[in-house]
Amino acid sequence: MTAVTTYPRVALLGVGRMGQAVLTGMLDSGWDPARVVAAEAHEPTALAVRERVRIEFRPSAQAVVGADVVVVAVKPHDVTAVLDDISPNLQPGATVVSLAAGLSTTSLAAHLPEGTALVRVMPNTPALVGRGMSVMSPAPGCPPESLALAERVLGSVGQVRTVPEAQQDAVTAVSGSGPAYVFYVAEAMIDAGVMLGLSRPLAHDLTVQTLLGAATMMSDTGEHPTVLRENVTSPGGTTAAALHELDDAAVKAAFANAMRACRDRSAELGRT
Repeated sequence: MTAVTTYPRVALLGVGRMGQAVLTGMLDSGWDPARVVAAEAHEPTALAVRERVRIEFRPSAQAVVGADVVVVAVKPHDVTAVLDDISPNLQPGATVVSLAAGLSTTSLAAHLPEGTALVRVMPNTPALVGRGMSVMSPAPGCPPESLALAERVLGSVGQVRTVPEAQQDAVTAVSGSGPAYVFYVAEAMIDAGVMLGLSRPLAHDLTVQTLLGAATMMSDTGEHPTVLRENVTSPGGTTAAALHELDDAAVKAAFANAMRACRDRSAELGRT
């Protein structure tokens, strides 16, 4: 006898880029569309999503009625207004999952009924292609089953980790903003390839496949990046010459400084 999968009822508030990533991931993983209700204030965005998927749209305050999980994926400056709007209609035991960068569980809880299960999440943009890194922090008193529900939803768009909330600013510096660092390196490699005489399309393809292959090696082998780097670096060879220039330019120190600035800015935004 085939086991029947029970899908929690999810209210997805906001179907911008990250909201659409979560929605697509859920549906692609087999989530029952009848168990998902969405809300989107920007009508052109809502219409575009309706053309792709058959899910119900309602205003936020109505969308959360009966929902087991409420995923808040609106812009950070809209979050508190949305929470104020939905709070009267949240069912007892509902889990609220916030994807808003910089907003603490303390600030979010002030706009929710007392005792609401709350999970703060720092996602990243590779969720758009199902390769995201979502890092969760439960609010005080959040039950394990609520954290498991949040992980089930977020697991549809990539990997999920849980950390104490005090580490979220550091998480932002590593994975939240991390894709931008990779794109920055990719830009530099492509531009350098063109400078060395390659066509831009070829330099692009070589760079993208190299980054993809290197990331896959790290993931699949489990080897430390230092070991993998040393395997490519012959004494006195071409790679050694290139790495010598990067060391002279203090690239590692620049990355450390950049990520420290990112962490500090995240903390600053969380205080405003």
